[in-house]
Amino acid sequence: MYRKILVSLDGSQFSECSLEHAKNIAMGCQGADIFLLTVMEPVLPRSFWAASLEQSMEIGREMEKSRQRAREEAEKYLSKTAENLKQAGLSVQTVAIEGAESNKSVADVILDYTQDNNMDMIIISTHGRSGISRWAMGSVAEKVVRKATIPVLTIVPKGCRDVEQA
Repeated sequence: MYRKILVSLDGSQFSECSLEHAKNIAMGCQGADIFLLTVMEPVLPRSFWAASLEQSMEIGREMEKSRQRAREEAEKYLSKTAENLKQAGLSVQTVAIEGAESNKSVADVILDYTQDNNMDMIIISTHGRSGISRWAMGSVAEKVVRKATIPVLTIVPKGCRDVEQA
């Protein structure tokens, strides 16, 4: 049923709670490919002010080094994360996209990737924010669910939601 499953990861343990679900779904769909996607934060310069062309060029070089380091770390993280799935005999691909490349929100980058690459399903973990922190930070998972044109499985990590005591 599902041939291409996108799993959105942000490097947190919360997001990794979705991996076991992805593994089980892919195994049940015999031959499904899993795509692990992370959207990297844009690299911002330490200083916007440069007194000279030389300083501007130095800021540009520092940003490029930081961008390259961030990409290497993201790719290393994804590769390590993919190993467990590959050991289970699954086909896994990894994708790291820098958010600044498109000037879009993380949710929009995820949705664009799913559409551009004909994904059949998105699996994404929630982080269980509520109240003011959710209002201030928004919810990538919520935006993906609202805008997606394919099935989205949201995973609530254990211990993530506040449970009211009766």
